[in-house]
Amino acid sequence: MLLLGIDVGTSSIKVSVVDAETQQSLASAQYPETETGIISHRAGWAEQSPDMWWEHVQAAILKLNASGSYNPTAVGAIGIAYQMHGLVVVNKAQQVLRDSIIWCDSRAVELGNGAFEAIGEERSLSHLLNSPGNFTASKLAWVKANEPELYAQIDKVMLPGDFVAMKLTGEVTTSVSALSEGVFWDFKEDQLSEDVLGYYKIDKNLIPEIKPVFSEHGSVKRDVAEKLGLQPGIPVAYKSGDQPNNALSLNVLNPGEVAATAGTSGVIYGVSDQLVYDKQSRVNTFAHVNYAGDEKRVGVLLCINGTGIMNRWARDNFAPGVSYPEMNELGRKVPIGSDGLSVLPFGNGAERMLNNKLIGAHLQNIDLNKHTQAHIFRAVQEGIAFAFRYGLDIMRENGMNPSIIRAGRANMFLSPLFREAFVGATNVPVELYQSDGSVGAALGAGIGSGTFKSGEEAFSNSLPLELVKPEATGQYEAAYQVWKEQLLQKLNGSK
Repeated sequence: MLLLGIDVGTSSIKVSVVDAETQQSLASAQYPETETGIISHRAGWAEQSPDMWWEHVQAAILKLNASGSYNPTAVGAIGIAYQMHGLVVVNKAQQVLRDSIIWCDSRAVELGNGAFEAIGEERSLSHLLNSPGNFTASKLAWVKANEPELYAQIDKVMLPGDFVAMKLTGEVTTSVSALSEGVFWDFKEDQLSEDVLGYYKIDKNLIPEIKPVFSEHGSVKRDVAEKLGLQPGIPVAYKSGDQPNNALSLNVLNPGEVAATAGTSGVIYGVSDQLVYDKQSRVNTFAHVNYAGDEKRVGVLLCINGTGIMNRWARDNFAPGVSYPEMNELGRKVPIGSDGLSVLPFGNGAERMLNNKLIGAHLQNIDLNKHTQAHIFRAVQEGIAFAFRYGLDIMRENGMNPSIIRAGRANMFLSPLFREAFVGATNVPVELYQSDGSVGAALGAGIGSGTFKSGEEAFSNSLPLELVKPEATGQYEAAYQVWKEQLLQKLNGSK
């Protein structure tokens, strides 16, 4: 039996087919090849067309089929991962009413702040595990306040993955995990939040049928199956936001297990069996993929906006034409601490872990007689690693104390320099895996369809490629303290 995984990203759609017996990917494809644009009608706004996502999903699957690496009719279940927090609204005919207000749109911030104050900080944090902030519920409230005629036509509200599943199956469902990332879920009452719905005056009938993440969310329609070369009637058996799904793809399912990613932005995601929240909302807590009323599993998520984007900026501006491996090797020739050169990578918007402050990226303490291109490369990657350490310390304050972190050997974790700086600064070993979001979604479909009896079985063949152990921790600790005390705290005004 084969499993199809779909990863609906902001920049592209990636799809993979996995052999359930070996749990290995047979083929992967991405569409489009160039980065998908974001519609920004005003500063701080960010939208994409859900119908465009669906067109790209179909194109990606057909491109995957064309590889000839498998028989598409042998696909027995489909899983979907998707960009989190986006708002999709449809009418009774399942037609999209407006472009999706996606994760990085900031128009609803003040509405969310108003809800936080009205509901009460303590009640919001203890029941929602977050402030309403700029999440999906607040985006919907913005539509209600600013587009009332359109709002009156809404039949169902959904997340991006719910929409793609609807296009495949004709059925509209959601999950506790999805509702929690939209801040619609009351964890203490284990139900839709009366506080959020009541404050925003949102009719709970707009919320789709709630099903477990690992369950049948509809079966593929005949016309869709014929167009995509699939068997009609196969189930969509898994839907998850990208960060919980990335954790799943690294077999991070149990309390105390922690995953990390370092692409354009960086994430540390840890699983807890306690309803934990940060009193300053510097980290977010959502229902994990295996959350259940009688067995609480939540994901504590730290996001750093400026990680890989800082490394790319350094290459583009200081070494255009130099490859990332060449850049990494140059940086490794410089001693730990970069001979006093320091970098803050926070130039990609307001950082939640810095209390939503926008402090920008900084290159500090330049010595014109000493520092070279290589120093800049090392200082950038150390600065990113130090940002992770700062965020991990916040997670430690909230009860997450990992003894090991799992990561995919991709993006920044491809760099030996970054890997060494990350484990040296955090003093936590890293296990590297051949991991991918679309492969994780496919394996999730295997769990949801019953092909695998458990998550443990789904990942029984998943073995680490490498264990990176901390070295020179004393030197990294000294460099981190300089970075934190002499640079970050001065600019951030924090202790």
